[in-house]
Amino acid sequence: MARVVLAMSGGVDSSVAAWLLKEQGHEVIGLFMRTGVQGGDDRPDHKKGCCSAIDAGDARRVADQLDIPFYALDFEREFERIIDYFADEYLAGRTPNPCAVCNTWLKFGKLWSYGRQLEADFIATGHYARRVDHAGQVELHQAADPAKDQSYFLFGLRRSVLPRVLFPVGGFHKDEVRALARRVGLPVSDKPDSVEICFVPDGDHAALVRQRRPERVTAGTIVDRAGRVLAEHDGIEQFTVGQRKGLGFAAGQRRYVLRILPAERQVVVGERADLLARQLTASQVNWLSEAPPGPIRCSVKIRYRHAAAPATVVPTSATGVCVEFDEPQSAITPGQAAVFYEGPRLLGGGWIDG
Repeated sequence: MARVVLAMSGGVDSSVAAWLLKEQGHEVIGLFMRTGVQGGDDRPDHKKGCCSAIDAGDARRVADQLDIPFYALDFEREFERIIDYFADEYLAGRTPNPCAVCNTWLKFGKLWSYGRQLEADFIATGHYARRVDHAGQVELHQAADPAKDQSYFLFGLRRSVLPRVLFPVGGFHKDEVRALARRVGLPVSDKPDSVEICFVPDGDHAALVRQRRPERVTAGTIVDRAGRVLAEHDGIEQFTVGQRKGLGFAAGQRRYVLRILPAERQVVVGERADLLARQLTASQVNWLSEAPPGPIRCSVKIRYRHAAAPATVVPTSATGVCVEFDEPQSAITPGQAAVFYEGPRLLGGGWIDG
C-alpha cells in the first residue's frame, strides 16, 4: 500500500480519483488549494471556475464520505504569482496559458513539496492523462478519452517528478467517470465541469489585466500589414493572435489579428491566409524523455484544441527549439505552448516565442 496525496478540486474527476485510489488499497490524503479566488458561484447561469469556497466544501464532503484525511492549504500568495504572470504576458503581447503554469508551479511543485513532508509516495490528480511504465521508464501518455485529454497542460512536469505521479481517471472516458460517481453515490456526480480560468470567471481577461496593472497605458492603433492605421483600440490586452471578432471596427472583409506589438501598442491585422506559418521557435523547453541530440520527427500541438501536426523539432540550445511543420499551421501564438508527441507519448514542450 502506498501513501498518495491527491489534489482535490471538488469536481467529479478528482472525486472519482479518490474513490479509485482507495479501492486500489492506497492510503489517500486529500489536499485542496485555497487560492483566495472567488468564483461566480452565486449565479446559476455562470460558467464555473474552480478552487472557490463551494468547491472546497464539495471536496471536503467527498473526503468525509470516503473517510480520508483532508487538508485545505493556503496557496493564495503563490497563486498571486500566476495572476501576475497572466497579466504581464498580455501586456507583453503574448497569450498566457495559466493552467499549464499552475500545474508546473503549484500542483506538481508546491503541492508535491507538501506531499513529501507527509512522506507520500505519490501525488495524484484528476487530470485526463495516463502514466505508462515502459521498459523500466515512466512515460506520460494522452488519455483514453481524446475529447478530454489534458496532457497538453502537463508538458512542464519535471522528469524527476513523473515517476511519482498518478492519474487514476486517465484510462476512462468522461461518461464512464460520471457513471462511476453516480454508482458509488458521490455527491458531485452531476456537478458541471470547470470551463473557465478560475480567476477570470466572467471571461473578461482584459478587465483583470487593467485592474492588475492600472498604471500601464496600452491603448493604441490597429494597423494593416503595410502599417496603415485602420482604427484605434483601448488596449492590446484585448487581443490575441488569430482573433477575428471584437476588433472594434468595421472592415469590408474579414480581418484577423496577425501580431501584437507592445512597444508600439499596435495590433496588426490581415487576411486569414496571413496567419499561416511553417515554423516557430520555442524556449524554456522541458523534456520528459531524454533530450534529443539532434532533430527529431514527431507531432506538435500549438494550443489545446489544435490537432497535433507532423513536424521536425530541431534543438537550438539546451532549452530552445525550432519547429518546422510539414504543412503550414494557422495562428501560431506567442505565449502558448508547443507540445511534442510521439504517437500518444508526450516527449516535452516549450513556450512559443514566435
